[in-house]
Amino acid sequence: MRVPLILRIGALIVATTGFYTYVGQMVPQKEVQAPKETDLSGNVSTADMIQIGRTIMEGKGLCLTCHTIGKSGALRFPDLAGVDTRAKTRVAGLNDVEYLAQSMYEPTAYVVPGFPPAMPPINKPPIGLTDQEILCVIAYLQTLGGTPTVTLQTKHHYNSGAAAPAPAPGAPPKGTP
Repeated sequence: MRVPLILRIGALIVATTGFYTYVGQMVPQKEVQAPKETDLSGNVSTADMIQIGRTIMEGKGLCLTCHTIGKSGALRFPDLAGVDTRAKTRVAGLNDVEYLAQSMYEPTAYVVPGFPPAMPPINKPPIGLTDQEILCVIAYLQTLGGTPTVTLQTKHHYNSGAAAPAPAPGAPPKGTP
């Protein structure tokens, strides 16, 4: 018995549509809202900066699209749990604030081994965080394994106009946090 051509074409269309529907449902769905404007004028305490930093990471910064906090196994990018502890010793000559700033302004300066150099600079489009917003993110990241020390007046190599420090000889290969 021979199946008519129109039925074979119809079956192919149904099978193809079903396959792509199945694959489309496997892709994680994330709703992205327009970022809220953050008012960082006046007196903002370090505690406020921590809350603002977490909000920026979840929203405007898009950090948690790729990074995780407290996950293990196969990860897309480095897990941020305990990042402040690692930041203090990751690159010779950089303290935690300098390392975290470098990781955001110049993410390919040091790439964590085993991960791709795919993080964009977050102070430029499409993310475009301000220096103050980045300080808030650093304040939050410091709570992940340390004690926050930054304020909105904190200076580092990227917001003080000084050139970024060169990695020390023998420093680990390039990477992100």
